[in-house]
Amino acid sequence: MTNFNILLTDGLVEQGQAVLRPAAQFDDRAGISADELLQIIGQYDALIVRGRTKVTAEVFDAAAKLKVVGRAGVGVDNIDLQAAKARGVTVVNAPTATSVAVAELTFGLLLSLARHIPRADAGMKRGQWDKKKLKGVELYGKTLGIIGLGRIGAELGRRGAAFGMTIIAHDPFLSPEEITERGAQPVTIDELYARADFISLHLPLSAETRGMLGDAAFARMKPGVRLACAARGGIIDEPALLAALNTGQVAGAALDVFAQEPPGASALVTHPNVIATPHIGAQTTESQARAAEHIAAEVLAALRGEPLRWRVV
Repeated sequence: MTNFNILLTDGLVEQGQAVLRPAAQFDDRAGISADELLQIIGQYDALIVRGRTKVTAEVFDAAAKLKVVGRAGVGVDNIDLQAAKARGVTVVNAPTATSVAVAELTFGLLLSLARHIPRADAGMKRGQWDKKKLKGVELYGKTLGIIGLGRIGAELGRRGAAFGMTIIAHDPFLSPEEITERGAQPVTIDELYARADFISLHLPLSAETRGMLGDAAFARMKPGVRLACAARGGIIDEPALLAALNTGQVAGAALDVFAQEPPGASALVTHPNVIATPHIGAQTTESQARAAEHIAAEVLAALRGEPLRWRVV
């Protein structure tokens, strides 16, 4: 056994712990507070987090021995990448582990929007038979606009195509040929807004994407569009979305992520044309096992100085 010392602050399922166990010592401190983290981080060579723990510049300042931070998932917006780079700390993630889970949830949200499934279930549990009030629309023959055609977006597109949808996509980081190879028609963002009956977002949160879907974007969309987002909170301007829902410009929205989490019983969450879920995109048994295995192996590789598959910085 080596003397690597690893801290887990958001839990890691057994499959990941089994990868670590022969090669390192690790402490599972799931739910640790920010203050406690600052007090103990100096003891560790590596830190493995999910989305809850904020790895700030202050944390990096206190982490004298830290060599690598691993994010058991895709998004790294909870890690100060500039601070990591400045202090020579490697950051790795597990970008492929949760793609299927998030794509499947997103497609479930699209189906729920189209057929009012949550509302129908809630009514039945209240003893109501609201059949005539629950007329929906079919996905078949509709146009699905995907903004961001990475792994998750491409997985979603394949599911939409299987339901007989026309798949169009906008991704500024892919060439038209690459978008076509992934099964979608390449379009400009304005064309996507104008044509799509359903829109799904699959983008990271960044300075460029924050508030990307605001008043101007909603005004350019097809009236009655339905919107799903299981990417990151903050990409959608939530007050603008609420206004578009109230005018009917947006017929419905299904949201798994929010600018502030948990969002509480906000006007957006409680809107009758909104389906809200508590950031469960990656919450499947299979994806959590894959993410844990992938990040454990990647963190150990970083500690050993071996080639990395998913280095962020």
